[in-house]
Amino acid sequence: MNNKIRAGVPGKLITAAVSLGLMTLTGQVLAQERVASIDLMTTTESYDPIRYEAAFIIAERWRELGFEVNVQPTEFSTALERFYDQQDFDATILGWSGRTDRLDPQFFLSTLDSRQSNLGGNNPGGYENPEFDALFDQQSQAFDLDERQRIVQEMQEFYKPDAPLVVLFHRDEVVAFNHDAFEGINPMAGEGLYSEWGPMEARPVGDRATLRIGGPQEPDNLNPLASTSVWGWKWMRLYYDRLVRLSADVEPLPWAAESVAQVDDNTVAVTLRQGMTFHDGEPVTADDVAFTWNYYLDQDYSYFNSYLAALERAEQVDEYTVHFHLSEPSASFASISLSQIPILPKHLWEEIEDASTLSPSQIPTVGSGPFVHERFDRGEFMALSKFEDHFHADEIAVDGVEFIIYADMEGVYTGLQTGQIDVTAWRMEPGQIGLAESEDHLTVVNVPDFGYFHMTYNLRREPFDDRAVRRALTMATDRDRMVNVLLDGRGEVGSSVIAPVNTFWHDPFVERFDFDMEAARAELEEAGYSWDDEGRLVR
Repeated sequence: MNNKIRAGVPGKLITAAVSLGLMTLTGQVLAQERVASIDLMTTTESYDPIRYEAAFIIAERWRELGFEVNVQPTEFSTALERFYDQQDFDATILGWSGRTDRLDPQFFLSTLDSRQSNLGGNNPGGYENPEFDALFDQQSQAFDLDERQRIVQEMQEFYKPDAPLVVLFHRDEVVAFNHDAFEGINPMAGEGLYSEWGPMEARPVGDRATLRIGGPQEPDNLNPLASTSVWGWKWMRLYYDRLVRLSADVEPLPWAAESVAQVDDNTVAVTLRQGMTFHDGEPVTADDVAFTWNYYLDQDYSYFNSYLAALERAEQVDEYTVHFHLSEPSASFASISLSQIPILPKHLWEEIEDASTLSPSQIPTVGSGPFVHERFDRGEFMALSKFEDHFHADEIAVDGVEFIIYADMEGVYTGLQTGQIDVTAWRMEPGQIGLAESEDHLTVVNVPDFGYFHMTYNLRREPFDDRAVRRALTMATDRDRMVNVLLDGRGEVGSSVIAPVNTFWHDPFVERFDFDMEAARAELEEAGYSWDDEGRLVR
């Protein structure tokens, strides 16, 4: 009898197999075990039909490869909590928005830094590679632009063979606004029309001066120490000031800071703009700024760890001067980090020992920004009014901003069509775009995105702790179908966490993992996997 074992023949076990194992040439029986089933978490169909359908496209091919897959549509805020705060998932489809500060590679690369893998951190999948972490530190400290570009591109080539996640696609931002109600609403790369600059640049066409925005999701919360979603931060950025704001071209513009200067490699000096007040009338001083940054350090808020990593402490030098003392040189601290932390009023926050324990009603919503927080009715409505004492108030033509929360994008589009809202805060679905283009009162805007939708594997769990399995599953993910069918061609298949449209930092030569079921099967066979008589993958 021929006892040679042939792995990788689906639906068949050769005659040397026994019911629970395979027999070696010496007659020893090796136990076989089916590979663990996979729960694939995605958003609900009403929240995002693209991600919902993408999960079923993925599951179909993974089952063909021999895996048992359960698709788990999950309410968005619950998915975020399970993904970030609990890390309770097998594989999850979510997305990173292309906020302007993320044109700098620091943030997206940090999502693969092992020091971000703690609960609440930006690396929930748990990818851990000391060499990648060392390269991350090198690029952070490289002030020479060409040298930093070389390291950033090397990092992309370095992580891709490990396949810790799949960049599914970069989806074009196709959004619209009512030009009969407002003008001067300009799109930003990655942010579309709903950016922090939109309400500050919009100009009323008629008598109504309140800008109405509509979207399918409310903030996860309005706690600046706990919010992890773009929906929370896009709203809070309107009523909190930061030291620096980024232009659409990622140019750092002094904002609450009058000036920013590099004292030495490890010290950044900020001179605060004078005459600023919080919305409750209290003055904004360097003491508030130093308190805010040290408070974030003490609270160990994981969402901002990549921006705070180099900071040792903030020191108030005088009433309007703060020195930021760094543990190491940082190429992005003055331009990127200073643009991300909101200035908190010390007199309201200094008695709050643990910000994560605050209930919604206990969260202070007082900032110093160009708009004042007025109202948040969960699931329905949010409102801001213009802060007349803000230094930028004379440049703002609207008297306030309202955000109407809809159950889905169908409701958002209906609100835009009927004049209930003026701007869409989220991408329109492919079937709505042609309809919007035919409406005389609407302007449709298409902006390429450098954010991305991703499927992240939990590397702490089987079978994702095996590199060969991750590579095979990635090869068995039909991303071309997602772009061509689900997005109607309005997007691009992903290849790296740094998008192709971000040409200076993107590495076009990374391993792409094109859709190839035979290659996926071969990857598993080479790693010693086979299939049982029901076609299920075993090891």
